[in-house]
Amino acid sequence: MKKLQQEIAYFNKKRNWQSYHTPKNLAIALSVEAAELLEIYQWLTPEQSEDVPPQTLAHIEEEVADILIYLLTLAARHNIDPLTAARNKMKKNALKYPEPENAPTSSADRFSGKI
Repeated sequence: MKKLQQEIAYFNKKRNWQSYHTPKNLAIALSVEAAELLEIYQWLTPEQSEDVPPQTLAHIEEEVADILIYLLTLAARHNIDPLTAARNKMKKNALKYPEPENAPTSSADRFSGKI
């Protein structure tokens, strides 16, 4: 993840985009890109959204990439490690939303990551 953040920073620096990448602008751009992803699914049925044609899947991939790039750039601006932040949030969510008593017990059936 760190390497990707460094590659993104290098790309942005070579184009002198740092002055445009304020946290506010990055948050706005992130929201716009998320809306563009949502637009792809807007009129699809749940079933259609599960089985999109290759051209649509390529479009989804591009929007996911845009979202990730803006998110990582924003995280870097605030010196946030996105993986640590996600793990910390999962810990909070595990406390807030405990597993139901009838939750799967097999390690293959549940999240296997360390929380």
